[in-house]
Amino acid sequence: MTGVYKAILFDLDGTFADTAPDLAAAVNRMRMDRGLPALPVKELRPMASHGARGLLQIGFAITPGDSGYEALRDEFLRNYAQNICVDTQLFPGVDQVLGYLDRHAIPWGIVTNKVASLTLALLDALPLPSRPACVVSGDTTAHPKPAPDPLLHAAAMIGIAPAQCLYLGDDLRDMQSAQSAGMGAAAAAYGYCGQQEPRSWGAHYVLEQPEQLLSLGLV
Repeated sequence: MTGVYKAILFDLDGTFADTAPDLAAAVNRMRMDRGLPALPVKELRPMASHGARGLLQIGFAITPGDSGYEALRDEFLRNYAQNICVDTQLFPGVDQVLGYLDRHAIPWGIVTNKVASLTLALLDALPLPSRPACVVSGDTTAHPKPAPDPLLHAAAMIGIAPAQCLYLGDDLRDMQSAQSAGMGAAAAAYGYCGQQEPRSWGAHYVLEQPEQLLSLGLV
């Protein structure tokens, strides 16, 4: 069976894996240590794709450049690293997609702005039915998404032309990166889109669930 693309690349948080519960737990631990109530996961979830920056903004109304931000960020990252895969799991349907890709010898990979140490620890902890052909993290290339560099690096790693790769992500910067790299761009509307409207991102495809990669004949 031949689809439109010869490789699939996934964003990690909010596209490949539902990491929001463990990210929320990391910031809520900080709040509770300071005598503040824990925030509902549903309140923190929309900012989970933005990592420490987004979660600290909700949890402590602090942003990069504010006094004390770096210390809070380091504390958050320590908390998260210690409990990186307690309630995290693959989004429903991702394992089915990976099984199909594996059976048809179609390479897949991860391209994320998460730093390599956390990316690799999480991928090692997840029960993956197959292993990625490439992993590109936020500190792998000089410029992270929305620059095209990480996606171009991934395509080079797997030896497939960018035009024959499809990138799936749940944020506008993912679509910008894919389009700049000359790849197919698929918006994961099931992910951490928050108040954003995926159909406004200029994506080639908008997926309501991962299995649509298969039903639309994209691979």
